[in-house]
Amino acid sequence: MAILPMVDYNNPVLRQKAKRVSSIDGAIAQLIDDMVETMREVGGVGLAAPQVGVPLRIAVIELPDEEIIVLVNPKIVKRSGERQIEEGCLSIPGYRGEIQRSEKVTVKGLDRFGREIRIKGEGLLAQALEHELDHLDGTLYIDHLESIDKLTPVTVDVETREI
Repeated sequence: MAILPMVDYNNPVLRQKAKRVSSIDGAIAQLIDDMVETMREVGGVGLAAPQVGVPLRIAVIELPDEEIIVLVNPKIVKRSGERQIEEGCLSIPGYRGEIQRSEKVTVKGLDRFGREIRIKGEGLLAQALEHELDHLDGTLYIDHLESIDKLTPVTVDVETREI
């Protein structure tokens, strides 16, 4: 496994719609493993393939004390409720902003073995699902702000990567 280099908001791959994965082979399995290791190394809750410069529809999510969720070719099939939340992004380090997200989200896609899965999430999981799937469609959380002036700078401890 390897730590992959993260791309920042200036990289055009973050603004492209990611391509569907046609088959889950050894290279895709390795990418998934590397994405999980990268996500853990940088202290993220989720990571989408475009954030490491790969324009494929793959995302990984790991909430505290939960199993890793691997999503290949995911699609949101249901949303309900709305809530105002503070959000940040590994590709836009040092800033956070308040945006609207759904209270509950249902996503379907494939797991790392190509089996169909359906994930129902609320709270932080719903937020992570929407955030990572936005990345797969070329959308960043700052696109949900009424103005870029609404971004708030945050101080991140370089050693622990905590705010």
